[in-house]
Amino acid sequence: MSTLGNIIWFIFGGILQGLSWFLVGLVWCITIIGIPVGLQCFKFAKVSFFPFGKEIVFGGGAGSLLLNILWLLFGGLELALVSVVNGLIFCVTIVGIPFGLQCFKLAKLALMPFGTSIIHK
Repeated sequence: MSTLGNIIWFIFGGILQGLSWFLVGLVWCITIIGIPVGLQCFKFAKVSFFPFGKEIVFGGGAGSLLLNILWLLFGGLELALVSVVNGLIFCVTIVGIPFGLQCFKLAKLALMPFGTSIIHK
């Protein structure tokens, strides 16, 4: 079932969200200091392309908190806003609710990407 969900997701919104993560990662990788942030963006672009069957576990310490604060200022809020808007659009119909929930999961990830782990179910 997650394979079918991922295919439908990719066609109707996943490609846009994944590309947005990928483009933000490219911008971060322009500088040497931003390469770790860019690599994290590339990892989450893969999750954005195919989110069904993946669970995101949040955690981390003081270093993750600092990076998350910087992230919010330099790109995280925009990605989270895009995910929330997509989620609200999906939730208009009953059939779209599972896709809207995936958008909200990605919005939370966009707010706190550092110190998270991706678990494949």
